[in-house]
Amino acid sequence: MTERDAIDDVWDQWRRERPDIEAKDLDVMAAVGRMNRLRRHIDQTLRTYFAQYGLDFSEFDVLATLRRSGGVEGVSAGALLRSAMVTSGAITNRVDRLTAKGLVERAAHHEDRRSVLVKLTPEGLRLVDDIMLGHLANEARFLAVLDDDERDQLNGLLRKLLVAQGDTHLG
Repeated sequence: MTERDAIDDVWDQWRRERPDIEAKDLDVMAAVGRMNRLRRHIDQTLRTYFAQYGLDFSEFDVLATLRRSGGVEGVSAGALLRSAMVTSGAITNRVDRLTAKGLVERAAHHEDRRSVLVKLTPEGLRLVDDIMLGHLANEARFLAVLDDDERDQLNGLLRKLLVAQGDTHLG
């Protein structure tokens, strides 16, 4: 028998109070509810981990985007915006906070002086590299209960859901 979770209790309550709602519809609600609850657990774990380094997840996301983008020139604010899926004001605030911490800097684009690039400082590069392996281990703990085939299946199903939402490219 599969162990029950909190969403099973919610499902049972709806079945009791609204027997007219079909089980397949409650199953959809249960799946979304589980994703939301798991997201909250993940958010709390990430918040705690990044706080050790004086960062929040959104700041780490900018650092990681700059690091994985390669190149020493930097990345445009527009590219950061597309990667993070937030408003331009939110990206500006994140870059401002990271600049104040000495982790990123703004530089004029070498071909278009009107365009600004954001790049890691040496301290930002060191920090994101120091954080990365611990971050991956932290995330791996969430999936440790799954074997390799189950992780592959989960990735495939989540990819399918994201593609259905049009979330197919960073920019």
